[in-house]
Amino acid sequence: MPSPYRAIFGRPGTKSFSAAGLLGRMPLSMMGIGIVTMVSQLTGRYGLAGALSATLALSAAVIGPQISRLVDRHGQRRVLRPATLVSIAAVAGLLLSAQQRWADWILFVFAACVGCVPSVGSMIRARWAELYRGSPRMLHAAYSWESIVDEMCFIIGPILSIGLSTAWFPEAGPLLAAGFLAAGVFWLTAQRRTEPIPHPREQHAKGSALRSRGLQVLVVTFVATGAIFGAIDVVTVAFAEEVGHKAAASLVLAVYALGSCAAGAVFGLLHLKGHASRRWVVGVCAMAVSMVPLQLVGTLPLLAVALFIAGLSIAPTMVTTMALIEEHVPRAKLTEGMTWTSTGLAVGVALGSSAAGWVVDAAGAARGYLVPGAAGVLAALVAFAGYRWLRPQPGSPVAGPAAAGGLPTQGAPATERQGEERVA
Repeated sequence: MPSPYRAIFGRPGTKSFSAAGLLGRMPLSMMGIGIVTMVSQLTGRYGLAGALSATLALSAAVIGPQISRLVDRHGQRRVLRPATLVSIAAVAGLLLSAQQRWADWILFVFAACVGCVPSVGSMIRARWAELYRGSPRMLHAAYSWESIVDEMCFIIGPILSIGLSTAWFPEAGPLLAAGFLAAGVFWLTAQRRTEPIPHPREQHAKGSALRSRGLQVLVVTFVATGAIFGAIDVVTVAFAEEVGHKAAASLVLAVYALGSCAAGAVFGLLHLKGHASRRWVVGVCAMAVSMVPLQLVGTLPLLAVALFIAGLSIAPTMVTTMALIEEHVPRAKLTEGMTWTSTGLAVGVALGSSAAGWVVDAAGAARGYLVPGAAGVLAALVAFAGYRWLRPQPGSPVAGPAAAGGLPTQGAPATERQGEERVA
């Protein structure tokens, strides 16, 4: 392991909570695509499959920030365990209703309840931020490592979810995802020593972290970015089925994640200059451009190559986003702030998967790749329009350090106070 990554695991407990986070985040890559595969296997209706996946994502988008706000106030253990139990019970109901061919509305009710799943990635990043606050280089490596872990989930998860659902029984993918969620969350919350200290209720009197204009820009952009991810998942499964190799969709999606994983590993080794906001805009634009080759591919091997290239811009953009969140969100609301970006992604995944499902049903899989293409253009436009809210303000405490190292320092709360005054 390269030295920056080895160094971040020098603190006691870091290996354990990162490993628990890997397990707890597996449903992120398995549940949505598992539902799409399960429902398409049982009914042949990609529109219904995409709509159910969208319902889950939208539910998580609504509930997730509220769970994280409670975590900031009361701690991870007290909040995550009951939320996870609710989500697992809803998964069981969804699988049963799908297998028994119950009415569609029942499927949607259970899919909405599954959205009670907590944002495990935000919980892990909050632990890193607590450990290495004031050490920008270490925090950069930690966030890069977590992006690698995210992509490991997206390499392994779709293979397991799609592979098991097609080769074993349709409900196998979502069922395994629920097992990973339970194991990861309960293991994570058993580790009390690295859990961030909850903040008293009075520190939250000013309202949501979303008051920050900078965070608003990140979240809106991530809605469009999430639409890219959601659409690619659905369309790739349909494309693979059209060419007669539906199970191969998991391998193609794994290649997409592999590109992001490789880029994230390299990105964590770099000593970067210039403010993070510039790199973030470049990353979003690169994501948009990378959607162009998808409109031209006609075979699975070419699709895999195009998706690998498209994946190269994902992890660096996500790492840079975490740096910007720390700069624009107060410490007492950090978990909530991180979850809001996940919420933006979830909303986008919902919109993208739903739109892609209907386009595939109406015009075929090849035309379905127009959906992530349009989402990429929208993401780039929003990023350009909101760039001024992400730049360091003259005289800001973060202007110097962030410009020098591309990462925030402990001056972030002051910057956020300025942002709240502008919003007010």
